[in-house]
Amino acid sequence: MRVVVLGGGSTGEHFVGALRRLDADVEITLVETRLVGGECTFYACIPTKTMLRSVELSSALDHAPSFRSQRPDEAGVWEWRDWATDNWDDAAGLKFLEENRTGFVRGYGRVVRPGVIAVEDGPELEYDRLVIATGSAPAIPPVEGLDSVDYWTNEDAARTHSIPKRLAIMGGGPVGAEFAQFFAGMGSQVTLVEHGPRLLGRVHEEAGALIADVFRTEGIDVRLSTDVVRVEPGVRLTLSDDSTVDADTLLVATGRKLHVQGLGLEDIGVKAGLGGIEVDGRMRAAENVWAIGDVTGVALFTHIGKYQARVAAADMAGRPVEADYRAIPAGIFTDPEVATVGRTDGDDLVSARWELTATSRMATYEKPKRDGFLRLFADPEKRVLVGAVAVGPQATEWLGQLTLAVRAAVPVDVLLDTIQPFPSFSEGIFWCLRELDDRLP
Repeated sequence: MRVVVLGGGSTGEHFVGALRRLDADVEITLVETRLVGGECTFYACIPTKTMLRSVELSSALDHAPSFRSQRPDEAGVWEWRDWATDNWDDAAGLKFLEENRTGFVRGYGRVVRPGVIAVEDGPELEYDRLVIATGSAPAIPPVEGLDSVDYWTNEDAARTHSIPKRLAIMGGGPVGAEFAQFFAGMGSQVTLVEHGPRLLGRVHEEAGALIADVFRTEGIDVRLSTDVVRVEPGVRLTLSDDSTVDADTLLVATGRKLHVQGLGLEDIGVKAGLGGIEVDGRMRAAENVWAIGDVTGVALFTHIGKYQARVAAADMAGRPVEADYRAIPAGIFTDPEVATVGRTDGDDLVSARWELTATSRMATYEKPKRDGFLRLFADPEKRVLVGAVAVGPQATEWLGQLTLAVRAAVPVDVLLDTIQPFPSFSEGIFWCLRELDDRLP
């Protein structure tokens, strides 16, 4: 059996490893036009979280009376970031493919007829089964004059070796928020423009409000319910409230577009649109065709792409499997971190909130204390958790047990009887559960 994987980002790479573990004999070829490892490894997760770690450490010194505050050394930040990304060299990814006995073709691949992939300036590849893992790219809004300036996307910001004196950011989602805090922490005068009524519009409104307050205390100019209507060289932004913002650099962080066009998918029965490729619970998009990762439009997270890769590999190997999205975790690596899982809204749910400042660990962690909270959401009839949102230090780490609780439908009574370590932020889970239990029937 010959399997061709279109797209060698984290999702496609993970699929190779998952299928090889299940089938020692299958012939696999991966096609990637850029770097093996993709967006997350080289332009998003790894470089940005490394950059953010530097300013987080600096902020921790500001809040620890036993240390003197210190701004990160710019050259050191770039050195650390470049090391973490192997200086944008995918040799490690190529070695992984070799170790998993997977052929590799670098170039742009598309379906030219059923069973055949043509690679631009390369060979034609025959396949018995096809996996589409072509990911997504920065979405650029149709703003007047935007093409008159040399703006950044997340890729440029993740690879820069300079700190703009004045930085304007279009978009207050996770990408815009994380870069805003990083560059502000490095000394930039940052203006963040978000067309929606709050930052982090896809997470619970209380989380977005808290992060906006933190940003303002850190000197970030947060403009909500505001659009950029015109861009002029210089860089000057004219906003929908008739105000202007002058900057040295503009970062466009207004979302992602799925890479589903120009692949010849319509010739093999794959249904694809702006919302992504239609797949079933086994990630099948058509006969002998699977789609995984961002292109499915389910959730544009690396961990969802890897999960779908494992589902597709298991299905291809003949194992019974069905994707379950009840407990999708998400982390935003601002300071404090924002972590969510499952459902966090709905009139049919019961919720409770606990302030992290009432947890002993906060007093030992930072002084003065930084705000943070945990809110839990439960199904009152089943008495099980269905969602959670946490804002606080290391929230993306201690969210793990809540992800498991939602996925496994662990009863609230069992969670209340679970011993939490002391002192820890996760002790707040017990206190919040106790408040939640008082509100449940």
